[in-house]
Amino acid sequence: MQKNNEVKFEVLHLPPTNTNSLLVTKGTDAVIFDPWGRASDWEKVLLERGLKLRAIYATHGHPDHISAAPALAKAFNVDWFLNEKDNYLIGWGNEILDMFGIPHIHAGFKKPINISNGLIEILPDLDMEILESPGHTPGGLMFYFPEYNILLIGDTLFQESIGRCDFPGGSEQQIFDSIHKLYEMKLDNETYVVHGHGMDTTIGWLKKNNPFFK
Repeated sequence: MQKNNEVKFEVLHLPPTNTNSLLVTKGTDAVIFDPWGRASDWEKVLLERGLKLRAIYATHGHPDHISAAPALAKAFNVDWFLNEKDNYLIGWGNEILDMFGIPHIHAGFKKPINISNGLIEILPDLDMEILESPGHTPGGLMFYFPEYNILLIGDTLFQESIGRCDFPGGSEQQIFDSIHKLYEMKLDNETYVVHGHGMDTTIGWLKKNNPFFK
């Protein structure tokens, strides 16, 4: 059983299994990152576990990272957060949602709140550093939990490659700059890295195996 003061990080793959979503809990309080899939499936997870949703965060505005965010935020009366430079992508992604049989994000959806670089408290005594990482999208973000040495990197960097830059607003130069900035942070080699897609890695693993991480 999870103790009330224990923070738990859990990577979830809700159907259709495509994106690494992150559920962070402390006691019965919960925060969701990159909620892919259907809002109804997320509601089921939260209700079955007796969790109280406190907020939703997105690494970027592509549909496979925000599909459930507006409906979930409305259903649980919580805020969801996205860098404002990616707001234009929210409606753009509906055609992609069609490919997966996911409901559209309709006009009139609950709007996200802008976030950018900075250290914030997302749950009582749980701090998160927000790092801007444009390139895959203009408003791309990474989320770092310094106390737990965990980095949620979105689609900026994968195991052995980088995120695509050919979608609207993408920039190869910006993504290289973002990756180099992360490299220069000199995070501990044991820092656990959760990518937007694919297997998790560590900073040390990326240094040895990802030719773009330099």
